[in-house]
Amino acid sequence: MSCIFCKIASGEIPAKVVYRDDDAIAVNDLSPQAPKHVLVMPVKHYENIAELADGHDDALMAKLFTLAARLGRERSPDGFRLVVNTGSDGGQTVDHLHIHILAGRPMTWPPG
Repeated sequence: MSCIFCKIASGEIPAKVVYRDDDAIAVNDLSPQAPKHVLVMPVKHYENIAELADGHDDALMAKLFTLAARLGRERSPDGFRLVVNTGSDGGQTVDHLHIHILAGRPMTWPPG
């Protein structure tokens, strides 16, 4: 498989892992958009959040968001932003579901 996030999850490509279990992995983003930028993703390949929702894996969906919230709070108790880009119009550039945790600076609205 040519998916970069699948290769990270399998250990084929090194990354700074901040969390890992059988279902999920969290890594520091290589191109951070905030002082603290972590990606949370399922180990199993799902193209985007819509595909995961269609698969009716509610437990995995809850686990990913619970993990993202916990890691966000640990990194920035005063606040953080979770972003899930889906599809080209949504700004998704890697076709493997991932949740961005952005923290370490004030966030503005609208995001862009």
